[in-house]
Formats: sequence, C-alpha cells, structure tokens
Amino acid sequence: MKINQLIPILCISACVNRPSTANIPASFEAGKVIDTVICKNDTTQSYALYIPAKGNKDALPVIYLFDPHAAGRLPLNKYKALADTYGYILVGSNNSKNGNDWSVAENIWNNLSADVQSRLKIDSTRIYTGGFSGGAKVAGYIALKYPVIKGVIVNGAGMPDGSSPADFNFSYTAIAGEGDLNLTEIVAFSKALMNTPTRQHLILFDGKHEWAPDSTMDLAFAGLQLDAMQKNIIPENDIFINDYIKKSKERLDAFHKEKKLLKAVQECTLSISFLDGLTDKATWFHENLTSLTNDPLYKTQDKIQQQLLSMEQNTKADYSRHFEQVDMSYWEKTIDYLKAHAGLKSIESPMYQRLLAYLSLAFYSYSNHFITANANPEARYFVELYKLADATNSEAWYFSAILDAREGKIDSTEKDLLKAVENGFRDKTRLKQQSEFKGTAALMSIENKMN
Repeated sequence: MKINQLIPILCISACVNRPSTANIPASFEAGKVIDTVICKNDTTQSYALYIPAKGNKDALPVIYLFDPHAAGRLPLNKYKALADTYGYILVGSNNSKNGNDWSVAENIWNNLSADVQSRLKIDSTRIYTGGFSGGAKVAGYIALKYPVIKGVIVNGAGMPDGSSPADFNFSYTAIAGEGDLNLTEIVAFSKALMNTPTRQHLILFDGKHEWAPDSTMDLAFAGLQLDAMQKNIIPENDIFINDYIKKSKERLDAFHKEKKLLKAVQECTLSISFLDGLTDKATWFHENLTSLTNDPLYKTQDKIQQQLLSMEQNTKADYSRHFEQVDMSYWEKTIDYLKAHAGLKSIESPMYQRLLAYLSLAFYSYSNHFITANANPEARYFVELYKLADATNSEAWYFSAILDAREGKIDSTEKDLLKAVENGFRDKTRLKQQSEFKGTAALMSIENKMN
C-alpha cells in the first residue's frame, strides 16, 4: 500500500458571499470573543464572532476564518488584538472542518455569510477569507468561486487541490512555518503566481504546521490594508505606508547583522509585493534585493538550502519503504533522532521539523485506514507510532481511545480521551456518535471538559 493512497486530501468547500445590506448596528458586545452565535436559518450551525473594540456603528471589513477542526473561537482569540488595530470583524465557523464534503461545506457557508451580513454592518468592498490547513483550502475555494472576496490568507496549506496559478481577482497571502510539512508546495505555488498579475505575498515564520503567531499574522493583515490602497478601495495612507517601510527596514537590518541573508531576501521580496504599484519607495527594496542575491554569502546559504530540500525528499522516499515493515525499533530511533535535531537552532532544524510532520501525517493516515477497516492490531501499531511522533496531536489520543474501547480497557479509554481533550479535541458531535464510546460512564464528564 502506497502512502499517497492513504494521506487524505484535506479539502473543505464553501460557497456564496453577498454584499451586506444590514442597516442595524450589531447587538453583540464589542471587544469580546463571542463563542457561539446561532445561525437564524439553521440552528444546528453557529460561528464565533469578534467585533473590534471601536464597535460596529460604521460598516467594517470582515475576515471569515476557517479552522480544520471547527474551532471557530481559536483564531479569534489569537488575532483579536489585530482586529482592534486594523478595525476588522472576525468570524470563525464552528461547523466547517476537515472531512466535510462539498455540499455540506456549501450549506455551512451559505448560512454563515447570510447570517453575519443580516446582523452586522459589513463593508461589502472588503470581504476576506482565511484559514489554516484544511481550512486554508476552504478560504481559497471561496475566493476562487466568488468575486466578492477581495483577499485570501492561506496558512499551512495552499489553494484547493488542482488549482493552477492564474490572474486571480483577489490578493493572495500564503503563510507557512519553516517546519511545516506543506512548505515546499506553498512556496512553489507562490513563486508560480509571481508570473501572473495576481498580487501575491509569501510570509514564513519560525514554527511548524500551526496557526501563525500574531506577529506574523500582523503582516498579513497589514497586507490587506496595503492591497486595498493599491486597488483604490480605500485611500492611500502615507503614515501607514511609511510605518510599514520603517519596520521592514528594521527587520532587514536585523537579518543583515545576524548574517541571515535568506531571511533578508524573503523580507525584501515581501515588501516589494506589498509596495509595488502603490509607492515608488518600493525601488529601495528592489535595489537591496539585487544586492542581496549577488552576495556570495547568500549564494552559499541558498545552495545549502537547496541541498537540504533534496535531502528531505530522499529521506521521505526512504521512510516510505519502511511503512510496509513492522519495525518499531527503527521508528523509535528515527523519531528520537528527528526530535533531537528539530530542537536545535541550526539551518537544518526546519527540515527535521518537516520530516516529523510528514511522519505524523503518514501515521495518521495509516491509523485511520486500519481503524476504519477494523484491523485492530495493525491500527494499534501505527497509533502508537503516531503518539510517539506527535504526542500533542489530539487525533493520536482519540484513535488510541477507540482501540482501548475495542479492547475493553475502560480506564485507558477514559485516560486517552482526556489526553485528546487536553490537546485540543473539541468535536462533541463526533464523540457522541462514536459507537465505541456509547455507554461510557465518563462520557458526560469528558464532554464537559471541552470548553
């Protein structure tokens, strides 16, 4: 069995978004994340909402955010300070998640967008989507299908599978941790977009496959402002533009001092993508980019980076040959080695983080396959590897709890479910519908811990 046959395609669909006609100020408290707003037209659907502290007396831009686990409030809690800074309304779906088919996701989007715009004052010229991992594909799908979307932020994944770089009618911002397993695909798509008229921006951060830190998302939000100025959706703001340029030059100076020329090139490239067509001050970044890419040190660092990417691909090929073999000792040594090197502050460490993430996804895929097939011994083998490679992943512990229940281990079932909750598991519907857990005495207690 090939690994690419098992790794799931994390696509979630979406659909129409309409310009707002709401004339009534929002009745929701501003400056506070509201976990659950029930949709009027379908009470089984809801969303988390954040209105910036200044309130919603005037029409405001909105960003619809999609988490792969339907954790609507998660990105709102992370980015509410940015919403206050930029004056954005944030909306997080509590229903859109990995595994939804296109028709389910389309229904979710219809209800979500219609409900938000019936209750709030939305600037119909500034409607944006964003998402993480499978949720990024949702955001991209909506932007591709509906011209009302003016910008999309994809974090930890790219556009829906099969999408080709083109002249999009929205700005495209891709964000990835340098340890993200999807990094190479995200970077390749962004580079291909550079050959189109699409305004595209690539932002990398020191991290793994995760929602970006707020300092990174700050750049993406600032980019939406700059894109809106460039498209004459909002007036040019010289103070805002000059402040961005000042901060970018400060980051460049820091990278120069640390001799991190790859990061310096990334910074120059990002600022050019933000400022081109908006201000002639982009020329300074063009000149510096030329100087940087001609620097012998940059060429050396870039060569090393390309060698590491080649090494990464070869290592994945080697791993794929071991998936068919039952060799716990091999994987224990391999995972220990990857963890030790991923934690080092070196040019190689992001590669080891990506390899760990690759194994996590592979073990998830095999575990899910064998659990579904009721091949419990095989499933247990891969679930134990999954926990070893990615101990903070809620799915690893949830899978383990399923197998515990099948094995009649009541105490272990409860402990593993609690570990799943501790690591972010929040899907109450899935928990209630899981046949292995029905009748479990501690089920209500565990459900109550899913705040």
